[in-house]
Amino acid sequence: MGEGDIVRKENHQDRQPEENFQQKKRSRFWTSFPVVFLMALICCILWGSAAPCIKIGYKVFAIPAGDTPARILFAGIRFTIAGAMVIAFESIKERRFVCPKRSELKYVAALAATQTVLQYVFFYMSLAYISGVEGSVLNASNTFFSIILAVFLFRFEKLTVRKVVGSVLGFAGVVLMVTGGSLEGVVSGFTLRGEGAMLLATFATALAGCLIKLFSKHADPVVLSGWQFFAGGIAMILIGVLTGGRLTVTTPLCIVLITYMGFISAGAYSLWGVLLKYNPVSTITILGFMNPVLSVLLSALLLGETKEAFNSATFGALALLAVGIIIVNLKGKKDPAAAAR
Repeated sequence: MGEGDIVRKENHQDRQPEENFQQKKRSRFWTSFPVVFLMALICCILWGSAAPCIKIGYKVFAIPAGDTPARILFAGIRFTIAGAMVIAFESIKERRFVCPKRSELKYVAALAATQTVLQYVFFYMSLAYISGVEGSVLNASNTFFSIILAVFLFRFEKLTVRKVVGSVLGFAGVVLMVTGGSLEGVVSGFTLRGEGAMLLATFATALAGCLIKLFSKHADPVVLSGWQFFAGGIAMILIGVLTGGRLTVTTPLCIVLITYMGFISAGAYSLWGVLLKYNPVSTITILGFMNPVLSVLLSALLLGETKEAFNSATFGALALLAVGIIIVNLKGKKDPAAAAR
């Protein structure tokens, strides 16, 4: 070993404690409950405004309910903007152009397919046929899909009785919201293009969340979010244009609206990805309950859906969802032997 190799080895050893200290410091920050709660609240406020903003977007861009290509194009432009925002912000912060390594391209492709294309094709399709309030509450079922996938597919956590009971109560809330509490609603209220598409979108959301936690062990979740949004957005633009989708900008509100919608995804998913990196899936998903609550309130405020937002079925659904999520995340007594280990 030459003198230069010895010096490099010593320098590396000197840097190692500092790097470990910084990593522990970041971990303590992102697992602190006040920080986790505040960041999750910001995410849920942004996500809560998404459903009413999408429905407003359909109006200002004059997109009819049956024009699926235009809806896909609309979503594609939004996510391309979101990706560009994240990439630009990270590049400025790091003082270099950030891009995934060659070994990370498969992570970008998997997230673009699930979190952007698959999720939002169904999400945008659904909101053309259901109200913003109903879509918001149905979207909360991704909490339970997340737990199921984390337990059975990814093995992040173990299945417990409280998780089963909580999940059953949560889905009971979803059913109550869709059907209005009547058997007739079970038959006539549920449609594949409306409620069915929203449930498929929430499943894709849950799958993408678990993938982010898995991939963040090997790559920066913020960089992955930015590039998967950009790649997924471009793919959706191509799909929308090739299938005949067209958008007409009729007012400056169109530009303001779609830029804000890009910011929703850029900000919320980047923050959520970091939270998932440093915390268990079940710890973060309980805070996701704020999403449908805020979305219901924002839908009532922005869309005038006060009658649907404030009725017994909606309050019952929200109550069941709240109880279900609390039960899922109750902390049991620790085994002293396990704690010692």
